[in-house]
Amino acid sequence: MKANIVVLPGDGVGPDVTAAAVEVLEAVAREYGHAFAFAEHSIGGRSIDEHGTALTQECLDACRASDAVLLGAVGGPMWESPKSAVRPEQGLLALRKGLGVFANLRPVKPFAALSEASPLKPELLRGVDMLVVRELTGGIYFGRPKGRVHERGRVRAVDTMQYDEVEIERIVRLGFRLASQRRNKLTSVDKANVLETSRLWRETVEGVRPEFPGVALEHLLVDSAAMQLILTPSRFDVIVTENMFGDILTDEAAVLAGSIGLLPSASLGESGPGLYEPIHGSAPDIAGTGKANPVGAILSAAMLLRYSLGLEAEASAVESAVSAALAGGDRTSDIGGTRTTKEMTNSIVDRVGRLTGTHISVKENS
Repeated sequence: MKANIVVLPGDGVGPDVTAAAVEVLEAVAREYGHAFAFAEHSIGGRSIDEHGTALTQECLDACRASDAVLLGAVGGPMWESPKSAVRPEQGLLALRKGLGVFANLRPVKPFAALSEASPLKPELLRGVDMLVVRELTGGIYFGRPKGRVHERGRVRAVDTMQYDEVEIERIVRLGFRLASQRRNKLTSVDKANVLETSRLWRETVEGVRPEFPGVALEHLLVDSAAMQLILTPSRFDVIVTENMFGDILTDEAAVLAGSIGLLPSASLGESGPGLYEPIHGSAPDIAGTGKANPVGAILSAAMLLRYSLGLEAEASAVESAVSAALAGGDRTSDIGGTRTTKEMTNSIVDRVGRLTGTHISVKENS
């Protein structure tokens, strides 16, 4: 297979972890006979410094013309002033909107070898295997009006949470479909006791429900869902929720895995390229130090292979290589180890080769 992949390293540790993911994808291409071409572009703070905008039209056009997009992270203290007219996160939001990726998939399945890395008791982690489906292009992050006004000697800020039934239907229908391919349980998370958008959300979920009679549905308020994620995480199969709730809940769910550096994500639309990124932030304090955990980015590359390129065997090989590396004792500092980003990547690349019957020695590059 031939595929064109746009790489957006971004800011902070973004370049560190995307380089690791590209190295793994190159190993997959060698072992399985594929031809992956990579083109790098700027986004976020780096793009602001270079072009004065967080996302150029050239970058967006390149992403739209690609088969898939691999993203690192955006942001950092040098661009965080509340008074800044342009912020790195604007580039990420514009990219999601420009690609039409409305569904963010975030799997959470703790590694058995890392049970000690989670602050939760090991017995609470048994059987945890969930997929969070987050609506990505609506809600309070995109609602209008948004901004600040000066009136009567005061500054007033407003953010608008807004959804229409079509936006809700498409993400909920995807959630039902994914649940039907897993353990047939869907949890819809809202705040229907307070928010009008959540009441529309719940009504719309109930409207889609008859299309999937084999899927058990439950509704949870977001505060209750946050509590149950810690108390009884194994109860969840697929969780579907709106943009901001999904953003917060998935960061909380990272505690189950032991580190936010371990979790991948895929952002998908009805057509066009998918967007793949680890869920962690830019962590500028450790950028370039070799301390960044590349696993989230590498597992995001596995999702890229699966969802955008349809290469299931290759995706499974990458996931198995990550599991084998962790089981073999490879750890970066965030999960109690001493491996550098490069050493961790080398171990995973090495195991990709072993899983395909070829031993790839990369130790000389460490």
